[in-house]
Amino acid sequence: MHSSSAPERLWRFLTFYLVTGLVAFTALALGGCAGMAPVRLDNTPRMAVLSAFEPELTLLLAKLERPARHSLNGVEFTTGTLEGKPVVLFLSGISMTNATMNTQLALDRFNIQGIVFSGIAGGVNPGLHIGDVSVPAQWGQYLEVAISRETSPGQFTPPPHMERPMFPAFGMLQPRTVETRTAANPTLVRKFWFEADPKMLETARGLRNVELISCKAGQCLTRKPGLVIGGNGVSGQAFVDNAAFREYAFKTFQANVLDMETAAVGMVAYSNGVPYIAFRSLSDLAGGGEGQNEMNTFFSIAADNSARVLLAFLAAWKP
Repeated sequence: MHSSSAPERLWRFLTFYLVTGLVAFTALALGGCAGMAPVRLDNTPRMAVLSAFEPELTLLLAKLERPARHSLNGVEFTTGTLEGKPVVLFLSGISMTNATMNTQLALDRFNIQGIVFSGIAGGVNPGLHIGDVSVPAQWGQYLEVAISRETSPGQFTPPPHMERPMFPAFGMLQPRTVETRTAANPTLVRKFWFEADPKMLETARGLRNVELISCKAGQCLTRKPGLVIGGNGVSGQAFVDNAAFREYAFKTFQANVLDMETAAVGMVAYSNGVPYIAFRSLSDLAGGGEGQNEMNTFFSIAADNSARVLLAFLAAWKP
């Protein structure tokens, strides 16, 4: 049996501890050590300002002062000041899972004191019009559903173990609550609505004379857009362009608008104990308009109007 010489044993000893140290340092830098919180990139208390896709964030990025960029998991986070407030701007990505992942990523890596969302939405309330900005008081996940069994022609029955439904079904689709918990209350609770922060909502109610645009790039609305504070919004992982479902969503949830991200952001905010609010401008009527879907025609007007209200909110906001 061959035994190692003293220099060989010393070299192996040093190599082992060098490799172990590098692995530990890398894990620490990435925030990946078991039981350790991810390392923050920035300790300044900031408001997270997010939109789903790039055109919604364009006006806000143009207004950002002293920008500094960070990249995490392929997502670009830009810190700076907006209307005198320290912020970090980023894209949630489109739809619920992207919004959940990237909102949590921001909360893990920055010192987030509140979340504000700016973006477009489909109008559900027939009293609202394209270009209007809606700021709902609460958001729910309308596509968190049980797909029920057809027990007789045209009749659908949810599974017997399901909780008593809060809302009527749309055919086989039976809306249901979600299970969630927080650090302050680790016991599972079931919720449908995730409420916007009352102080943020009160600040939004106090906004006056926000200049909303009616024309851009040769496209014009037929009426002057307005700002509506309160009411409900719903979110789900579907693009809705169906008049019957639009009517159902308004009748069932009393929703003003319907989108693909905000309720997911609201759930993450609730779980982390962080206040949030969302500004959503109507780019289309979710199937309620005449002719083809209007989003491609009016999304630029809607995106700018939402951003304008968000900027007015930040200017008025007193943490």
